[in-house]
Amino acid sequence: MKKFNKNDILSALETITIAGEGENMVASGAVTNVMTFADEVVVDITMATPAMHIKKRAEADIIKTIQEKVSVKAKVQVNITVKAPAKPSNPNLIKGKPIPGIKNIIAVASGKGGVGKSTVTANLAITLSKMGFKVGVLDADIYGPSIPIMFDVANERPLSVNVEGKSKMKPVENYGVKVLSIGFFTKPDQAVIWRGPMASKALNQLIFDAAWGELDFMLLDLPPGTGDIHLSIMQSLPITGAVVVSTPQAVALADAKKGVAMFQQQSIDVPVLGIIENMAYFIPAELPDNKYFIFGKQGAKHLADDSKIPFLGELPLIQSIREAGDVGHPAALQEGTAIEEIFIEITKNVVSETVKRNKTLPATQAIQITTMAGCSEVK
Repeated sequence: MKKFNKNDILSALETITIAGEGENMVASGAVTNVMTFADEVVVDITMATPAMHIKKRAEADIIKTIQEKVSVKAKVQVNITVKAPAKPSNPNLIKGKPIPGIKNIIAVASGKGGVGKSTVTANLAITLSKMGFKVGVLDADIYGPSIPIMFDVANERPLSVNVEGKSKMKPVENYGVKVLSIGFFTKPDQAVIWRGPMASKALNQLIFDAAWGELDFMLLDLPPGTGDIHLSIMQSLPITGAVVVSTPQAVALADAKKGVAMFQQQSIDVPVLGIIENMAYFIPAELPDNKYFIFGKQGAKHLADDSKIPFLGELPLIQSIREAGDVGHPAALQEGTAIEEIFIEITKNVVSETVKRNKTLPATQAIQITTMAGCSEVK
């Protein structure tokens, strides 16, 4: 099958006009994002009308046109956002706020579980600390917290401190990194069985009822997927940027694309600083000149190129990285090793992209969510 790209899709979409609008959907600005990967296409559009029949017609027209004009085998996903008119005042509007003293908030995300997101978060945090930055980690993976184990503080508990007459949680600290996690408040064998509102409330307490102090970087270890916790975090905090972690495996990349698309949604608009490829290749100790691409080759790099976002680096599949995390002594602490050098290079890229983002883009605004009868709508 002939490979197609974003320009092919845009050319096809220029032939479609949304009902009630004069210009084609590209010229009118209705198309907010297009992503292609192999035979898959993701098209994000924004419409002014909430009418279901018009949205369904637009979706059908997009799928039909792409398959007719670009490739009959194209698998097309259409995400439609309705641009509601601004309301002057709404008592149900929930607005996020920054945390005083915290300069940069970086969300570390993955569409799929098990790709090493928490491992990357822990090692990024430690490398940033070794570079001289003040760093904190918020373990936002409510249902599967692992940061306490990786920082060897699973048996610790945050203390209460008085800050300006208010009682605050003091983050647990190790390796020069401040850490808070729901794992500090649950037993190791206790499952967290919470609905979204309860999980969101717990997260807000970890964020705003804590004495974080001055931080150059706060890293948020997000749960897998693109769900309620992610919206709650982005509603509560103005995220500086996001780092997406994926393996080169096709099923992981499919979910990583959704993670990238979530941050790039017009209503969310969090800059994606780049993609990190974990488990990129395996080098046996007895065959140091051989590389084995067990999960595929450069899949995350191709996704970064296709999405026009930076590729921050790749991590090999090394047993000692996993073992180091399991015993609470992350691999980035291993002075003078090749692993340390890899994490330094990736961390430098993250810092560079953060500096570039702060110079060229305005501060990210926390997204607004209007609550209506128990449901939420992203604005």
